[in-house]
Amino acid sequence: TVIRVLLVDDQTIIRQGLANLLENQSDLQVVADAANGQQAIEQVSALYGTQNQPDVILMDVRMPVVDGVAATKQICADFSEVKILVLTTFDDTEYVQQAMRWGAKGYLLKQTPIQE
Repeated sequence: TVIRVLLVDDQTIIRQGLANLLENQSDLQVVADAANGQQAIEQVSALYGTQNQPDVILMDVRMPVVDGVAATKQICADFSEVKILVLTTFDDTEYVQQAMRWGAKGYLLKQTPIQE
């Protein structure tokens, strides 16, 4: 079974780097990426019900336009079977706790080793 992933981060180099790392895993497929929470909501809406519907979203929390917390709230409300993991560069407990309250399933620090 392949896990379909949507990458959401406002930094292009982070999105591209994560895509390269994840695509090297036989059981992971990056189906789309987004530069902010609004684009993430639009991507999930567009892909929902298709063969490229994401199973998991790696969601940065601090982004322009719509941040990851607000996007998590809306996506979890509208597309409850899509799982969200919050992605952050530091252990920002307030943002992470808010995202978890709105339905995120966990979080990863960007410094997490690749194997994890």
